[in-house]
Amino acid sequence: MFHPLRVSGIERLTDDSVAVTLAVPPDLHETFRHRPGQHLNVRYTVDGQEIRRSYSICAPATEQPAAPALRVGIRLVDGGAFSTYALKELVVGDAIEAMPPMGRFVLTPRPGQFAAVVGGSGITPVLSIASTLLAREPDASFCLIRSDRTAASTMFLDEVADLKDRYPDRFQLVTALSREEQQAGLPSGRLDRERLTALLPALLPVAETDGWFLCGPLGLVRGAELALHGLGVDRSRIHQEIFHVEDGPDAPAGPRIETPAAGTLTATLDGRSGKWPVQDGESLLETVLRSRADAPYACKGGVCGTCRAFLVSGEVRMDRNFALEPEETDAGYVLACQSHPVTGEVELDFDR
Repeated sequence: MFHPLRVSGIERLTDDSVAVTLAVPPDLHETFRHRPGQHLNVRYTVDGQEIRRSYSICAPATEQPAAPALRVGIRLVDGGAFSTYALKELVVGDAIEAMPPMGRFVLTPRPGQFAAVVGGSGITPVLSIASTLLAREPDASFCLIRSDRTAASTMFLDEVADLKDRYPDRFQLVTALSREEQQAGLPSGRLDRERLTALLPALLPVAETDGWFLCGPLGLVRGAELALHGLGVDRSRIHQEIFHVEDGPDAPAGPRIETPAAGTLTATLDGRSGKWPVQDGESLLETVLRSRADAPYACKGGVCGTCRAFLVSGEVRMDRNFALEPEETDAGYVLACQSHPVTGEVELDFDR
């Protein structure tokens, strides 16, 4: 369910990114209290067209009685309707509709050693994770390995520097720039699998680290995941969130699936069930949206996980999946925006 929230602050971070703060009215405080690492799905109408996007919350997670802090980082995307609007037209006082915070790329503060490998705007949820962890748990430490194009394009420089100043013994920062040499630190270049395999063991005990958080473009996240697997990290300790996927050999679009004759979808959403025919080639999310405009979605690209649903019965095929962990798919969850029926009858439950 979407709620209108007023923009209370806009801060320019770089030439192509801003941080937007949304004010939450008192009656919605508990609805919008986020866990560190979660994101907001926002909705806005631009030139008569409804646009939905997903943006991670960078602010530390708050607890009662403090008001929830909703500050999201937005980077300009070429041709991006909402990011262009946010950077060029959005002003304090405007209203943006937002769903309550969601997402499973989270860390509940606890003692231990944690680390993250991030690229570009992938710093956004990890900033919330690290700042919340270090503030609430004195027996926790955090190592941040971040990659950016140049120093000028690096988001949240001041916030990360503040963590380094406040927690000098518990926060470690390593920065790599792909298009610019640094006076100190790593030589320029991308953080690929080979480079991370050599770098990480010099920073911390890789396999014993309690949790790894990977966030950013697909290539960086996949390379970091492979490096960690090669260094003996257990799969359960690796958490990832993809921020950008380009079509290519690593991200196949998948064929359009021809649905069975007389195929039908039964779906439960907000306690109400319906049954509809599946039109040839459409995704199960598209089937639901023809009758239920309140069906949850944001990116429609298999990245954000907003349309996650439990497959009650039948069989489906997903074109792509960059949002669900293997444990989730093993448990029966699918992405409705990427799912096509393989059997004539399919049932989904969006409420589980």
